Amino acid sequence: MPNLEHPAYPAATLLHLESLVPCRESQVSMLLSIFGERQQFSFPSIFIYGHTSSGKTYVMQTLLNTLQLPHVFVNCVEYFTSRLLLEEILIQLQSCSSETEQTSRVPCDNFNDFVRLFKQAVESRELQDQTLYIVLDRAEQLREMEANILPAFLRLQELTDRNVTVVLLSEIVWELFRPNTGCFEPLTLYFPDYSIGHLQKILSQNHPPEYSADFYAAYINILLGVFYMVCRDLKELQHLAALNFSKYCEPVVRGEANERDTRKLWKNIEPHLKKAMQTVYLREISSSQWERLQHDDGEPGQLKGLSAHTHVELPYYSKFLLIAAYLASYNPVRTDKRFFLKHHGKIRKTNFMKKHEKTSNHLLGPKPFPLDRLLAILYSIVDNRVAPTANIFSQITSLVTLQLLSVVGHNDQLDGPRYKCTVSLDFIRAIARTVNFDIIKYLYDFL
Repeated sequence: MPNLEHPAYPAATLLHLESLVPCRESQVSMLLSIFGERQQFSFPSIFIYGHTSSGKTYVMQTLLNTLQLPHVFVNCVEYFTSRLLLEEILIQLQSCSSETEQTSRVPCDNFNDFVRLFKQAVESRELQDQTLYIVLDRAEQLREMEANILPAFLRLQELTDRNVTVVLLSEIVWELFRPNTGCFEPLTLYFPDYSIGHLQKILSQNHPPEYSADFYAAYINILLGVFYMVCRDLKELQHLAALNFSKYCEPVVRGEANERDTRKLWKNIEPHLKKAMQTVYLREISSSQWERLQHDDGEPGQLKGLSAHTHVELPYYSKFLLIAAYLASYNPVRTDKRFFLKHHGKIRKTNFMKKHEKTSNHLLGPKPFPLDRLLAILYSIVDNRVAPTANIFSQITSLVTLQLLSVVGHNDQLDGPRYKCTVSLDFIRAIARTVNFDIIKYLYDFL
């Protein structure tokens, strides 16, 4: 029995709509009740909120397109000023019911001009006999625009005296929108997060035709068992499901297992999914690179850490400062002569390692170091000598502010400040790669 019923729309259309919005039938049913029939005046403004990937944008687009309701859909991040936003609405309105699309940009400097041009456009396009929906996605950006924009959109039906409904889509609650001066209160509708059962149902719909639905559903169940605690984003899970399915199928393709042999399939995919955990949300490598890594059975250490997201913003000498700080934190002081002095004489590696303890410094954690040792290592590892100018010292302060370095002790110490490097080995290796510096050769633990 269909969940969606409305006397104004054909049952076949509603059945098709229901198949397109799984696990969101209650929200669609509520929206249909609010919208009413085409010619009826709907609520002036509707505020829909929920976390990312909860289906807000998809449901609204699918609902309006399937029922063929006249609408304008604008992303407020893309049109980030009031003028761009208002002009884009007018441009889309011009082609809303026109056979030949007109994309001429009409100047619209303020909301008064928008109301006048909006009324003209509605009359010229003969949209008076049905509700027009203006959907503003990522509506939280409206708070950065002029103070009158949000209250005016909420009362657009009253200002224009036309059958128009404004729908705001946002990831934050209405209480963070409400102006201090007050405004017309929209009708709020909440989209809850997808449960694990909902995600299982939605993801299982995308099964490849060459495999059975039960086989793909078992794969999705394994995927969610690994990633659900760290990732609830439907788009990210869809990407992970598509990317890792070929590895799950390998024993079946080679004839080593059948589709019901879940134990062998799980043992084959488990280490692979653990490697995939390192790149959830980050998109550090492309899909083709990840597939190549699958084929080569590469180790997780081959992934590029966080370089594409954190390190690229550091200035050139700040990267060398951070590398020098890491070496000072994890190398004993006595090894500086071996690593950084060109003419240190011959030191036999075996005797050097036997003489001193070989407890890993990375297990013991970073050690504090003075400023003069940091600068000495810096001068040794850079290609050309760097004078200790205020610029270098300000970059050290910036690294402390970014919490990549931490100050140890008090500022009133007579022997000068002491620091510790707080970044991980993977982090500093990614930093070193950006400046073509092989940091492993300079770490005592890797001799």
